[in-house]
Amino acid sequence: QLQASGGGLVQAGGSLRLSCAASGRTFSIYGMGWFRQAPGKEREFVAAITWSGTSTDYEDSVKGRFTVSRDNAKRTVYLQMNSLKPEDTAIYYCVAGTVGLGRRSDEYAYWGQGTLVTVSS
Repeated sequence: QLQASGGGLVQAGGSLRLSCAASGRTFSIYGMGWFRQAPGKEREFVAAITWSGTSTDYEDSVKGRFTVSRDNAKRTVYLQMNSLKPEDTAIYYCVAGTVGLGRRSDEYAYWGQGTLVTVSS
């Protein structure tokens, strides 16, 4: 089970940190990631991190602004979002799967409930 938190309303240029707490399975063996879905748009990949935390991948529009990390001892994955833009407004979903770094939604078997991020201009 994945429980995402940390969403909210922020002005453009601001920052938020999303957290995703995992329970019920061996957290450390799973690749983790974040997807998002904006109103009226398809769900898209945002970032991914390997089970060891040594490798990451980002969608082009968030590179240099977002950072994904994980703490296996705390069974938690994070998404630090800086320099937020109105186009980052979306529901953000935490995901987990037996994958290294995946960009496709079907590579992740486990999904959190989503947390809403709203960036005002």
